[in-house]
Amino acid sequence: MSRSWTDKQGQYLAFIAMYTKVNGVAPAESDMQRYFRITAPSVHAMVVALDAAGLIERTPRVSRSIRVLVAPELLPRLE
Repeated sequence: MSRSWTDKQGQYLAFIAMYTKVNGVAPAESDMQRYFRITAPSVHAMVVALDAAGLIERTPRVSRSIRVLVAPELLPRLE
């Protein structure tokens, strides 16, 4: 399988996967906002883009429901 995401998308995927592994729950968008030091609308736009690309799955109106659909061994190292 070839990589089908940008470097920035890869960092979000890696963060979501690592956060979920460490904390036992998926990150909230506010957690991503703090980590990447960007605005809330920017985080939300990335989550929507990852969902549209089929890289994550989420349940509408359910907090912390993001699930990475990429195999862990294909994810980049979190920087």
